[in-house]
Amino acid sequence: MESEENESNETQDTETQNTNEKLVTWEDLGLVDVLCKACEQLKWKEPSKIQRESIPLALQGKDIIGLAETGSGKTAAFALPILQALLQNPQRYFALILTPTRELAFQISEQFEALGSSIGVKCAVIVGGMDMMSQALILAKKPHILIATPGRLLDHLENTKGFNLRALKYLVMDGSRSNPQYGFRSGGRQDIKSYSKGKKNIFVFCYND
Repeated sequence: MESEENESNETQDTETQNTNEKLVTWEDLGLVDVLCKACEQLKWKEPSKIQRESIPLALQGKDIIGLAETGSGKTAAFALPILQALLQNPQRYFALILTPTRELAFQISEQFEALGSSIGVKCAVIVGGMDMMSQALILAKKPHILIATPGRLLDHLENTKGFNLRALKYLVMDGSRSNPQYGFRSGGRQDIKSYSKGKKNIFVFCYND
Protein backbone atom coordinates (compact mmCIF):
# COMPACT_ATOMS: atom_id res chain seq x y z
CA MET A 1 0.00 0.00 0.00
CA GLU A 2 2.81 2.38 0.89
CA SER A 3 4.55 1.68 -2.41
CA GLU A 4 1.35 2.33 -4.37
CA GLU A 5 0.82 5.58 -2.45
CA ASN A 6 4.37 6.74 -3.21
CA GLU A 7 3.91 5.92 -6.89
CA SER A 8 0.64 7.86 -6.88
CA ASN A 9 2.34 10.89 -5.32
CA GLU A 10 5.19 10.73 -7.84
CA THR A 11 2.68 10.57 -10.70
CA GLN A 12 0.81 13.57 -9.29
CA ASP A 13 4.06 15.54 -8.92
CA THR A 14 4.99 14.73 -12.52
CA GLU A 15 1.58 15.84 -13.77
CA THR A 16 1.88 19.09 -11.81
CA GLN A 17 5.34 19.72 -13.25
CA ASN A 18 4.09 19.05 -16.78
CA THR A 19 1.19 21.45 -16.22
CA ASN A 20 3.58 24.16 -15.01
CA GLU A 21 5.73 23.65 -18.10
CA LYS A 22 2.85 24.14 -20.54
CA LEU A 23 3.30 26.92 -23.05
CA VAL A 24 2.32 30.31 -21.63
CA THR A 25 1.08 32.93 -24.09
CA TRP A 26 1.18 36.71 -23.82
CA GLU A 27 -2.59 36.67 -23.43
CA ASP A 28 -2.27 34.27 -20.48
CA LEU A 29 -0.29 36.94 -18.62
CA GLY A 30 -3.26 39.32 -18.81
CA LEU A 31 -2.06 41.58 -21.60
CA VAL A 32 -4.60 43.23 -23.91
CA ASP A 33 -4.81 42.28 -27.59
CA VAL A 34 -2.93 45.31 -28.94
CA LEU A 35 0.11 44.54 -26.78
CA CYS A 36 -0.04 40.81 -27.53
CA LYS A 37 0.03 41.68 -31.23
CA ALA A 38 2.97 44.03 -30.66
CA CYS A 39 4.92 41.15 -29.11
CA GLU A 40 4.02 38.88 -32.03
CA GLN A 41 5.15 41.52 -34.54
CA LEU A 42 8.52 41.58 -32.78
CA LYS A 43 8.68 37.78 -33.29
CA TRP A 44 8.47 37.07 -29.57
CA LYS A 45 6.82 33.66 -29.56
CA GLU A 46 6.33 33.30 -25.81
CA PRO A 47 7.16 35.18 -22.60
CA SER A 48 10.52 34.64 -20.91
CA LYS A 49 10.88 33.58 -17.28
CA ILE A 50 11.26 37.11 -15.91
CA GLN A 51 8.24 38.20 -17.97
CA ARG A 52 6.06 35.29 -16.81
CA GLU A 53 6.90 35.99 -13.19
CA SER A 54 6.69 39.78 -13.11
CA ILE A 55 4.03 40.89 -15.63
CA PRO A 56 0.96 39.39 -13.88
CA LEU A 57 2.04 40.92 -10.56
CA ALA A 58 2.75 44.29 -12.14
CA LEU A 59 -0.69 44.27 -13.79
CA GLN A 60 -2.18 43.79 -10.31
CA GLY A 61 -0.46 46.98 -9.18
CA LYS A 62 2.26 45.28 -7.15
CA ASP A 63 5.73 46.72 -6.65
CA ILE A 64 8.40 44.51 -8.24
CA ILE A 65 12.03 43.66 -7.55
CA GLY A 66 13.47 41.52 -10.35
CA LEU A 67 16.86 40.01 -11.19
CA ALA A 68 17.57 38.61 -14.64
CA GLU A 69 20.36 37.93 -17.10
CA THR A 70 21.13 40.36 -19.90
CA GLY A 71 19.01 39.49 -22.94
CA SER A 72 16.29 37.81 -20.87
CA GLY A 73 13.53 40.26 -21.80
CA LYS A 74 13.85 42.38 -18.68
CA THR A 75 12.87 45.64 -20.36
CA ALA A 76 9.62 44.24 -21.75
CA ALA A 77 8.86 42.85 -18.28
CA PHE A 78 8.28 46.39 -17.02
CA ALA A 79 7.43 48.12 -20.31
CA LEU A 80 4.37 45.99 -21.12
CA PRO A 81 2.55 46.54 -17.78
CA ILE A 82 3.30 50.26 -17.97
CA LEU A 83 1.94 50.51 -21.52
CA GLN A 84 -1.21 48.61 -20.54
CA ALA A 85 -1.78 50.93 -17.58
CA LEU A 86 -1.19 53.92 -19.88
CA LEU A 87 -3.86 52.60 -22.24
CA GLN A 88 -6.33 52.43 -19.37
CA ASN A 89 -5.42 55.82 -17.92
CA PRO A 90 -3.71 58.04 -20.53
CA GLN A 91 -1.70 60.94 -19.16
CA ARG A 92 1.59 62.75 -19.73
CA TYR A 93 4.65 62.08 -17.54
CA PHE A 94 3.13 58.69 -16.78
CA ALA A 95 6.32 56.71 -16.11
CA LEU A 96 9.97 57.40 -15.35
CA ILE A 97 12.69 54.85 -16.04
CA LEU A 98 16.02 55.60 -14.38
CA THR A 99 19.12 53.94 -15.76
CA PRO A 100 22.84 54.47 -15.07
CA THR A 101 24.06 54.84 -18.67
CA ARG A 102 23.15 56.74 -21.83
CA GLU A 103 23.42 53.59 -23.94
CA LEU A 104 20.90 51.69 -21.83
CA ALA A 105 18.54 54.67 -21.83
CA PHE A 106 18.36 54.70 -25.64
CA GLN A 107 17.90 50.92 -25.76
CA ILE A 108 14.98 51.13 -23.34
CA SER A 109 13.41 53.96 -25.35
CA GLU A 110 13.62 51.89 -28.54
CA GLN A 111 11.84 49.01 -26.83
CA PHE A 112 9.03 51.22 -25.51
CA GLU A 113 8.55 52.77 -28.94
CA ALA A 114 8.48 49.37 -30.66
CA LEU A 115 5.92 47.95 -28.22
CA GLY A 116 3.83 51.12 -28.06
CA SER A 117 3.94 52.24 -31.69
CA SER A 118 0.32 51.25 -32.35
CA ILE A 119 -0.98 53.20 -29.34
CA GLY A 120 0.96 56.40 -30.05
CA VAL A 121 3.24 56.34 -27.03
CA LYS A 122 5.64 59.30 -26.78
CA CYS A 123 9.05 58.77 -25.15
CA ALA A 124 11.88 61.12 -24.25
CA VAL A 125 15.48 60.25 -23.42
CA ILE A 126 17.05 62.68 -20.93
CA VAL A 127 20.76 61.97 -20.45
CA GLY A 128 24.02 63.84 -19.95
CA GLY A 129 26.22 64.99 -22.81
CA MET A 130 23.30 66.61 -24.65
CA ASP A 131 22.07 70.20 -24.81
CA MET A 132 19.91 71.13 -21.79
CA MET A 133 17.83 73.63 -23.75
CA SER A 134 16.95 71.10 -26.44
CA GLN A 135 15.96 68.63 -23.75
CA ALA A 136 13.84 71.28 -22.02
CA LEU A 137 11.89 71.76 -25.26
CA ILE A 138 11.29 68.01 -25.44
CA LEU A 139 10.08 67.97 -21.83
CA ALA A 140 7.72 70.86 -22.57
CA LYS A 141 5.86 68.53 -24.97
CA LYS A 142 5.12 66.30 -21.95
CA PRO A 143 5.89 62.79 -23.23
CA HIS A 144 4.24 59.75 -21.66
CA ILE A 145 7.49 57.95 -20.83
CA LEU A 146 10.73 59.49 -19.56
CA ILE A 147 13.95 57.48 -19.72
CA ALA A 148 16.73 59.29 -17.90
CA THR A 149 20.05 59.13 -16.15
CA PRO A 150 19.63 60.41 -12.57
CA GLY A 151 22.11 63.29 -12.69
CA ARG A 152 20.63 64.92 -15.79
CA LEU A 153 17.08 64.35 -14.55
CA LEU A 154 17.85 66.19 -11.31
CA ASP A 155 19.41 69.03 -13.30
CA HIS A 156 16.09 69.51 -15.11
CA LEU A 157 13.99 69.14 -11.96
CA GLU A 158 16.04 71.89 -10.36
CA ASN A 159 16.44 74.22 -13.35
CA THR A 160 13.77 73.63 -16.03
CA LYS A 161 10.76 75.84 -15.40
CA GLY A 162 7.43 74.01 -15.30
CA PHE A 163 8.92 70.52 -15.22
CA ASN A 164 7.89 68.26 -12.35
CA LEU A 165 6.98 64.64 -11.67
CA ARG A 166 3.96 65.15 -9.43
CA ALA A 167 1.66 63.20 -11.78
CA LEU A 168 4.05 60.23 -12.07
CA LYS A 169 2.42 56.80 -11.77
CA TYR A 170 5.37 54.44 -12.35
CA LEU A 171 9.00 54.65 -11.29
CA VAL A 172 11.44 52.04 -12.66
CA MET A 173 15.05 51.71 -11.54
CA ASP A 174 16.86 49.61 -14.11
CA GLY A 175 20.55 48.82 -13.91
CA SER A 176 23.42 46.60 -12.91
CA ARG A 177 23.39 44.42 -9.80
CA SER A 178 26.92 45.62 -9.02
CA ASN A 179 25.84 49.29 -9.21
CA PRO A 180 23.08 49.61 -6.56
CA GLN A 181 23.27 53.41 -6.66
CA TYR A 182 22.08 53.40 -10.30
CA GLY A 183 24.30 56.38 -11.02
CA PHE A 184 22.77 58.60 -8.34
CA ARG A 185 24.87 61.31 -6.85
CA SER A 186 24.73 61.68 -3.07
CA GLY A 187 21.16 62.18 -1.90
CA GLY A 188 19.79 61.82 -5.42
CA ARG A 189 17.20 59.18 -4.74
CA GLN A 190 15.72 61.20 -1.90
CA ASP A 191 15.72 64.32 -4.11
CA ILE A 192 13.72 62.53 -6.80
CA LYS A 193 11.22 61.25 -4.23
CA SER A 194 10.63 64.84 -3.13
CA TYR A 195 9.83 65.81 -6.73
CA SER A 196 7.42 62.91 -7.30
CA LYS A 197 4.95 62.90 -4.45
CA GLY A 198 1.91 60.65 -4.31
CA LYS A 199 1.14 56.95 -4.80
CA LYS A 200 3.10 55.23 -7.54
CA ASN A 201 4.18 51.75 -8.50
CA ILE A 202 7.90 51.08 -8.14
CA PHE A 203 9.80 48.48 -10.17
CA VAL A 204 13.47 47.68 -9.52
CA PHE A 205 15.13 45.50 -12.17
CA CYS A 206 18.78 44.42 -12.09
CA TYR A 207 20.86 42.39 -14.49
CA ASN A 208 23.74 40.10 -13.53
CA ASP A 209 27.13 41.32 -14.72
